[in-house]
Amino acid sequence: MTGLEEQREAGRRVGRRSRALKIVGLTLAGVMTLSIAAAGWAYVHLNDNIKSVDINSALGDDRPAKAVTTPTASASASASPLPTGSVNILVLGSDSRSGKENKKLGGGSSSGARSDTAMVVHIDAGRTSATVVSIPRDTLVTRPSCPLSSGGSTAVAYNSMFNSAYSVGGAVCAVKTVESITGVRMDHYLEIDFSGFAKLVDALGGVTVTTDQDIDDDDSHLHLKKGTHHLDGTTALALARTRHGIGDGSDLGRIGLQQKLVKALLDQMASISLLTDPAKLYEVADAVTASLTTDTGLDSLSELMRLGQSLKGLTSHNVKTVMMPVVTAPSDPNRVIAKEPAASELWKSLQ
Repeated sequence: MTGLEEQREAGRRVGRRSRALKIVGLTLAGVMTLSIAAAGWAYVHLNDNIKSVDINSALGDDRPAKAVTTPTASASASASPLPTGSVNILVLGSDSRSGKENKKLGGGSSSGARSDTAMVVHIDAGRTSATVVSIPRDTLVTRPSCPLSSGGSTAVAYNSMFNSAYSVGGAVCAVKTVESITGVRMDHYLEIDFSGFAKLVDALGGVTVTTDQDIDDDDSHLHLKKGTHHLDGTTALALARTRHGIGDGSDLGRIGLQQKLVKALLDQMASISLLTDPAKLYEVADAVTASLTTDTGLDSLSELMRLGQSLKGLTSHNVKTVMMPVVTAPSDPNRVIAKEPAASELWKSLQ
């Protein structure tokens, strides 16, 4: 091969490499574009999942005072500081009757809903420890007058069951009633329905719970022997709802099982690496947001992520679960009332 031919061949090889590099570059650019588009779609999808209620505007200033909080912690110098102050969150489990999935899981008829589970979650300053206080739904309370989204307001109701607040006035009345009986400001509100809870448990790979007695409840379709069980979403929901197969059949026995589930969920979340598994993280986030209602302070994916990041040091070992102290109501042996002064002392410790 002459020198001229060698130069021409070398030029052709350079040209082929150049074209190959261009193809690789274009392919990578296409993949990156698709990845960014997919990430953008996922963010918008999850963000749009979240429903919210403007509780602050509805209730105005006639509420317990806010705790003073100062955001000081930050993941990096350039990141927005994460909140570290104490915070109180009202968490409701709703037996919503809307949608085929909720009806299939026991939501009943096609209209209406009740607060099947109510917990005040107090996260201490520093956000490495918390107290979860369950409020029995059968507690008789004075339900305050609540504003209605359609205009007007509900009347004050005496000796009314606690869970009636949600039935007559939704999230706004549930928050106002809790603040009225506790004297504690609810900084945020979170509500999840039947199908959302079941999907969350399934997305996490189930939860492991130990029961102290056999459970045989035809109403919740739950039949478990005493011992340790790994539950899927449907069975975990049945455990959270069962009441007739344990204790005296009241709401008080069920609360103990619900508190076990809270800790089991925290343990399961800690056992899987969500941050290193984007597919699993998306599955869990989609399960949560699809059935979630929040106050307007948490109605975006970014705000929920900030809350989650601020709680990364919180483990089940540092979560205390208690029930609001109650006694049998003098007017009805099937109802309870707050036990004083123990109940007031508990709420004061969370202010």
